[in-house]
Amino acid sequence: MHEAGTLTRADLAESLHHEVGLSRADSARIVEQILNEMCGALSHGQNVKISGFGTFVLRDKGERIGRNPKTGVEVPIAPRRVLTFRASQMMRDRIVEASATA
Repeated sequence: MHEAGTLTRADLAESLHHEVGLSRADSARIVEQILNEMCGALSHGQNVKISGFGTFVLRDKGERIGRNPKTGVEVPIAPRRVLTFRASQMMRDRIVEASATA
């Protein structure tokens, strides 16, 4: 199943194989294609929204001043683009429900 509480690509492909009845190879290709589409959209600056699951959002962070934790010296942190994930309300509700019954 899932090692150390982590769902992997192989787990997704295996689930697709069992639930839909596709071959393992076809299931793995479908999982890879979906992930490639998501990565492609994100790399082109698009957000990815999966209804009932959540939204992957690209956000630009401006330049700011950070601090070296060892020395305390201020260091400028360059502007960058970061990827964030916001779970849908449905997903958040499922997580709360699952933790309440666990």
